[in-house]
Amino acid sequence: MSRTVDVLVVGGGIVGLATAYRLLARFPKVQIALVEKEAEFGQHQTGHNSGVLHSGIYYQPGSLKALNCRAGKKAMEAFCAEHAIPFDICGKVIVATEKHELPLLDKIFQRGLDNGVLCEKIDSSRLRELEPHAAGIAAIHVPETGIVDYVQVCHKLASLLGAGGTALERGTRVIGMRQQGQQVIVSTSQGEFVTRWVVNCAGLYSDRVARQSGQDAGAKIIPFRGEYFELKPEAEHLCRSLIYPVPDPNFPFLGVHFTRMIQGGVECGPNAVLALAREGYRKTDIHWGDLWESLTYPGFLKLAARYWRMGAGEIWRSLNKGAFVRALQRLVPEIRSEHLVAAPAGVRAQAVTRNGQMVDDFLICETERVINICNAPSPAATSSLNIGESVVDRLAPRIMDSASVTR
Repeated sequence: MSRTVDVLVVGGGIVGLATAYRLLARFPKVQIALVEKEAEFGQHQTGHNSGVLHSGIYYQPGSLKALNCRAGKKAMEAFCAEHAIPFDICGKVIVATEKHELPLLDKIFQRGLDNGVLCEKIDSSRLRELEPHAAGIAAIHVPETGIVDYVQVCHKLASLLGAGGTALERGTRVIGMRQQGQQVIVSTSQGEFVTRWVVNCAGLYSDRVARQSGQDAGAKIIPFRGEYFELKPEAEHLCRSLIYPVPDPNFPFLGVHFTRMIQGGVECGPNAVLALAREGYRKTDIHWGDLWESLTYPGFLKLAARYWRMGAGEIWRSLNKGAFVRALQRLVPEIRSEHLVAAPAGVRAQAVTRNGQMVDDFLICETERVINICNAPSPAATSSLNIGESVVDRLAPRIMDSASVTR
């Protein structure tokens, strides 16, 4: 069976849903279909993060992350307010615990100012007022950082898309793609779609879908599992909002931190270890094809050689709860092992180039007929509505030039 649409969006995480939503809002007569391989939306990166509304303080000024995060956060807050989705602008602190971190803290503060983030440098006394149990000699207070439930956002986006006539196809996996004249034929587990344009928002599988479209983004997705603990109720008072360390400039992840969640509770983590499957949420989840692909990719081998000491530390924290606790105690010394219970892990889809560099920014590649979002880790959820808007900006001239996109 073959179905004809104007635009096919691949992937039902928050970026795919937000892109379809922005497209429908601007071009209500365009026929849109969205395919998702799972039975529900937001089941992977969207549903396995801690729900932070990021401020954009960390990102290189002028980068896609910085620009989309700032505008996307405002758009997400407005969307949640309009649709009665709870969110909380609870603020966060980025804490320096040692003197050698102070220049790095200054650099982050300046980057925040350059990006237009509301932030201030504070001393240890002010830090204790905000987070009485946090240890630090100085910090940055970012009062505009917030928390939200992104899966709830996905459900609302899907509801609005369905009401607007978008075809939402769950349980539908893309298995092939070919261009035929002015159309793209997309083969799925539920039949073919004939479409004028494809938008690839496949997250953990975005590189594979890009290759199916005939485009090589020059990077491969390497999955990194982030493992979390959750504070028991009697220890939740140790964290009022969000407590982050100063990130190590020699390591591409932020380090373990404390995050109060919109549903209640406090998450602690994550570390970052190679996942043994693209959907490897547990240590025992192994997909031999995924693992072989990672371990034989020259880019990963070069990355591992560069960061092997730090990587070994991450693995040790994965295997040893005491080591994980000690990392948390740098920020909150009162934390004890008995305060923590294991929480669900997440998997970050991180694009890595062939020369072993992690792609630091969002990566969007395109041909005439296909737009591939090839790297969209954090802060993609915060940025999703603006990422969607920027994708529609790219599609808009093509749609307006077409004479056959009416219902």
